[in-house]
Amino acid sequence: MGNVVEMRGVTKIYHSGSRQRTVDVQALRGIDLDIREGEFVAIMGPSGSGKSTLMHIIGLLDTPTDGRYTLGNVPVAGMREDELARLRNRKIGFVFQAFFLLPRLIAQRNVELPLVYRGLPFSERQRRAHAALQAVGLEDRLYHYPNELSGGQKQRVAIARALVQEPDILLADEPTGNLDSQASLEVLDLFDDLHRQGKTIIMVTHEPDVGARAKRIVRMHDGRIVV
Repeated sequence: MGNVVEMRGVTKIYHSGSRQRTVDVQALRGIDLDIREGEFVAIMGPSGSGKSTLMHIIGLLDTPTDGRYTLGNVPVAGMREDELARLRNRKIGFVFQAFFLLPRLIAQRNVELPLVYRGLPFSERQRRAHAALQAVGLEDRLYHYPNELSGGQKQRVAIARALVQEPDILLADEPTGNLDSQASLEVLDLFDDLHRQGKTIIMVTHEPDVGARAKRIVRMHDGRIVV
């Protein structure tokens, strides 16, 4: 199996302040990172360590200031915004702490949304949404609205929405942050199942018990990988 993420010397500098005085904040300082197909990796570190910036760059939501990033076999440097968006939609499935489900859509329609944007016909969208919801154990919640679901069920719908495009990477940002302990365990068990099925999972978390579920931990401090 090859690398799905390959970074060499990646830096990220943010410019803030006024016209009279600009302050440069170096969020990433020369990151070298390889993540292989099928790995389950946790990125951990305290607030301000750079883990969120690293996640945004991995997910093509931001671009490096310097260095080289290859996603799959595709060098990212120099790509236009529309090219990044197309690559992101093909390669990355996102799971966020806040779920981001549309309240007026039933679970099935929420899961179908990425496929609508890709222009797939209704029958194919429906088939794939059903399969994705079944994969996360919610085949009996197809027609429920988000306000009819528990927190753990909402996150499972969000995971199904991430899986429905069959991405190369499932990128999870604090996926248990809004869940109680029992729902957190159920979602982490689901990630374990997906990993056993061969999914590549990259999870950003500051919680040691959550990070411990991954098979490898990448620890960050002051914009650098320390372990």
